[in-house]
Amino acid sequence: MTQNKSIKEHGVSNTDKTWHKGACHCEAVTFEVAAPRHVTITDCNCSICNKTGFQHLIVDAQDFRLLTGKDDITSYTFGSHTAKHTFCKHCGVKPFYTPRSHPDGISVNLRCVDQSGFEDIVFKPFDGQNWEKNIEGLLGTNS
Repeated sequence: MTQNKSIKEHGVSNTDKTWHKGACHCEAVTFEVAAPRHVTITDCNCSICNKTGFQHLIVDAQDFRLLTGKDDITSYTFGSHTAKHTFCKHCGVKPFYTPRSHPDGISVNLRCVDQSGFEDIVFKPFDGQNWEKNIEGLLGTNS
């Protein structure tokens, strides 16, 4: 399975994308993400997603543009250290990060995106508390 296929299965297709603006709470970190108007958001219950309220819109790296705040971001890793969790140094909000499941992509927190450009948002639960057991289903390789 290619990286693009697994990202497409998260509701981001290669056509009909528009740029959506996003930011952390204090707006020191601003960004744009290219996504269609109809998206499927992964709602994970793992320890860090649960505590940060993260709602995953996973996109290819080229569909993400950091506009401001490169020097205002700090990062945190744990476990396998594959995921790079990024936070605003000032307000502590986690607007996006590099996920373990898609290390060549970006997971954007839907809560940090202006949602007025979306027509339909579907939430898909993911049991991240049992990540190792369930990751194949998330990637679409266990159909």
